[in-house]
Amino acid sequence: MCDVNLIKCQGRLFNATLSCFEFLDFIESVAMIETAHLVLRAMRPMDMADLAQIFINPRVMRKFAVPFDQARMKCWLFHNLEHQRQFGYGLYSVVLKANGLLIGTCGLEQTDLNDRSAAELSYDFRRDYWDENIALEATCAVRNQAFQVLHLPGLVSVIRVGDITSRQVIERVGMKYVSKFTRYGHRYWLYRLLPNAVKQEINL
Repeated sequence: MCDVNLIKCQGRLFNATLSCFEFLDFIESVAMIETAHLVLRAMRPMDMADLAQIFINPRVMRKFAVPFDQARMKCWLFHNLEHQRQFGYGLYSVVLKANGLLIGTCGLEQTDLNDRSAAELSYDFRRDYWDENIALEATCAVRNQAFQVLHLPGLVSVIRVGDITSRQVIERVGMKYVSKFTRYGHRYWLYRLLPNAVKQEINL
């Protein structure tokens, strides 16, 4: 069923380029990524309640300029899907194979750093699934897709200064520290990874 109420952001974020049913067809066309324990798939309108469980955490919300209410959550979801349609990559919903539970998001976002565009590898998970190995499994899968399927020239990652766990995950993915910078009044670590710097697959 096509829920028109969930597509109301389309007029602003999608420029009404797709009909409701064309949009849902696009969601189904996005290829999934499977790992030993996870499925990374396109976000869906019915994911909103599960995604909200991620973004109620203040630590997750520190990266956003304003808090998410239901309307902002909905527009964020559709913005991510339009990003996927425009660039050929975006954020995925991360689902546990064992029980089908949506526990996080992980993927690539187009970002501007020092007036240059780059694909940023990022992720967020529910507080009760802040397991470094889960994050590593998801980010390695996205890294491999970026270089082996999409053939991107490089990736960056932006980590809030002081977030040691996320820094450790990104470093295990193969990212190398570049510099510190300020965004939205906060300090961040910038990491970068080139295709020829990727090491052998990590055993989780």
